[in-house]
Amino acid sequence: MTDLETLIRLCPPPNPPMPIDWNGIEAGLGMPLPDDYKALAESYGPGTFCDYLTLYHPHGPTEYVTLTGPMPTRIRAQLRTDYDRGTHPVPYDPDHLFAFGVTGNGEYLFWITDPATDSNRWRIAVNEARGPRWFTYDGTAAGFLVSVLTGETRVPQFPQSLLEVPLTFTPSHPVLLKPQPYDRLASAPVDTAAVRAWARENGYDVPSRGRVPPDILKAWENSHNH
Repeated sequence: MTDLETLIRLCPPPNPPMPIDWNGIEAGLGMPLPDDYKALAESYGPGTFCDYLTLYHPHGPTEYVTLTGPMPTRIRAQLRTDYDRGTHPVPYDPDHLFAFGVTGNGEYLFWITDPATDSNRWRIAVNEARGPRWFTYDGTAAGFLVSVLTGETRVPQFPQSLLEVPLTFTPSHPVLLKPQPYDRLASAPVDTAAVRAWARENGYDVPSRGRVPPDILKAWENSHNH
């Protein structure tokens, strides 16, 4: 049984598989993507595991969680600054790190893109949000999810409470792009992973789990409705 088959058995995808133009995606990124990740993205679509782990997806609902959006480039630039200045220890050359996911607490998941021409051999690295620690996993994205969410692998940066909730996957919903009456805004589905990512990017102190504070949610709504 493959890692993805194990993940699907533990946490069935909520929707039918999603077709994705991988040739176009890879051409735009200028690099091949792991077969494991492509199967995972097709099986689950955009969304969040256990209300904590969000993998960037070609069809992510916002720029903050889209694989082809600006976040991988921004994050790499930040790492390059840290690497060159020695601000925080970065264990890998930033040119070999590509961000492909984020946690509710602000840690980023990276592919270590070495060897560049064989993406199926890429490993995974996790940094510490606002801290120096790094963790490396020698395996695929689906293998990482299975190992971490079943407790087989302990990532020091992740909260213990991650294993206290059932293994779930919450699909993302498109964000609101036009102003609407307040009562409709209040009842509309909100992608909390996207809100948390936006909040951290804009300097807000947002909790990693649970309810997003109303002032942050309102600020996010205002930023996306103007």
